[in-house]
Amino acid sequence: MIIRTALLATALAAATVAAQAQTATYAIDPTHTFVTFEVPHFGVTTNRGRFDKKTGAVQFDKAGKAGKVEITIETGSINTGTTAFDKHLQSKDFFNSAEFPTAKFVADKFSFNGEKVSEVTGTLTLLGKTNPVVLKATNFGCYQNPMLKVEVCGGDFETTITRSQWGMTWGLNFGISDAVRLVVQVEGIKQP
Repeated sequence: MIIRTALLATALAAATVAAQAQTATYAIDPTHTFVTFEVPHFGVTTNRGRFDKKTGAVQFDKAGKAGKVEITIETGSINTGTTAFDKHLQSKDFFNSAEFPTAKFVADKFSFNGEKVSEVTGTLTLLGKTNPVVLKATNFGCYQNPMLKVEVCGGDFETTITRSQWGMTWGLNFGISDAVRLVVQVEGIKQP
């Protein structure tokens, strides 16, 4: 019995080490990663913007079809192309960047369609509140980057959130939409 238990423990330890060896870390490439938003403006046009500063990493196990991701976004890096609009979005009316300088997306559930990631389920922390978010993949893949000589994985993801869930309610009473479409283009560089 003792020998059987020892063999079982050894086999489990080997399986755990093998499973961990399948997981690779990918650092977010800030030059190929963009977080953008779209908000209907009085039902006539669409306001768009992006966050220029973001960092993070992805733990990805292709064989085990699992992963973890953590992306931090600097809310003060919002860029709509209009300085006055950026300042208003950074104010207490919206992102309150002085008090809440970052937003964070954290996920530990990857869903797959065959070999490709189809969605990532996690939470978004914004304005000190955390709510669930599911990012659906519209594109996903990995490739050997010819310049970096290393594997890069990435994709295009999107979701629509209700900004009032995070306490961002300015303008709701006079026609600025509560629904915000988020589009995340992300590429991660495999780390040694």
